[in-house]
Amino acid sequence: MKKELTKNSVTPFVGSEDSTTMQDIVLNETIKPLEIGELVEGTVLAIDKMEMYVEIPLYGTGIIYGREYMNARDMIKNINVGDSIKGKIVERENNNGYIELSLKEARQALVWSDAEKAMKSEEVLELAIKEANKGGLIVEWQGIAGFLPASQLRADNYPRVDDGNKDEILKELKKLVGKKLALSIIGVNPKEGKLIFSEKGNTKEDKKEMITKYTVGDELDCEVTGVVDFGIFLKVENGLEGLVHISEIDWSLVEDPRTMYKLGDKVKAKVIEIKDGKISLSIKALKENPWTRVEKKYKKDDDVTGVVIKFNKHGALVSIEEGVAGLVHVSEFGDDKKLKEALSLGKSYSFKITLFDPKEHKMTLSFVK
Repeated sequence: MKKELTKNSVTPFVGSEDSTTMQDIVLNETIKPLEIGELVEGTVLAIDKMEMYVEIPLYGTGIIYGREYMNARDMIKNINVGDSIKGKIVERENNNGYIELSLKEARQALVWSDAEKAMKSEEVLELAIKEANKGGLIVEWQGIAGFLPASQLRADNYPRVDDGNKDEILKELKKLVGKKLALSIIGVNPKEGKLIFSEKGNTKEDKKEMITKYTVGDELDCEVTGVVDFGIFLKVENGLEGLVHISEIDWSLVEDPRTMYKLGDKVKAKVIEIKDGKISLSIKALKENPWTRVEKKYKKDDDVTGVVIKFNKHGALVSIEEGVAGLVHVSEFGDDKKLKEALSLGKSYSFKITLFDPKEHKMTLSFVK
């Protein structure tokens, strides 16, 4: 049962200047300030006739009222005191000291976030066709209208009209209204409110058929559809993605792919493996191999200068030239602590080459004290 309280029965903040402790001061200095448009999660404290109060840990009390309350009435009907909800910040602090929230905008933001996740995971959704127009079909997903272009229909559902008459195409498309299709999301644009679906590539058979068009060695124009710790996902064509592993992005060390690529970037990549219905791609394969360039330049026992670019469990990685790096093993120093006492990231030192195998892209070094 919903608890009804007046505005004055819920205080925006706990405590006062007189009761501020050192712990409060430290906490206030470490938590980041709220930003307009940010999503926050809190617990419902009270629900009045036209107001709802939410406790937001570390920040104070949020309020949903006025137009924001009216816009979210259908959602609020199913909310009770004690429930955990998410809201979107529309005002960091109003005249009464409350953080103003929007439930409807938060719900929309979460739906668009879900749409992006569904697109990245290539989730297949069973959706009913709501309407038809001359360009395609309209579907609805989590309250958002989406568009399924006619060009993204599978062959058995594609409107086959000999003369391309648009009225005849529309007549054929209308036959699909009410029918459920297996669809995947291929385009998400929250700012423009666009959600694009495709019926192609949603079965293993579809993907097998797509992949047969490609062979190892093909050079492709792709679009970045996902950036993760271990690499980037590229759209080869609608319904088909390939992975560029972090080790295949560049000849130089790549720590975080997110610093190099973002969603929507256009890149060229080379097919390096097709296995188990998956395509593996490489970006660095289209660039000059630096190990070939230095093959005759260095040999074992040469003295070189290099920059320490990374520490790992084996030792220190040292860059000799762009894309060419060697390892100084931790055993040379005794332990990891002594290694880091002797070498610092970003600094240059003298080394001796103890192993040089350019064909295998291997080099080991010894620190010259």
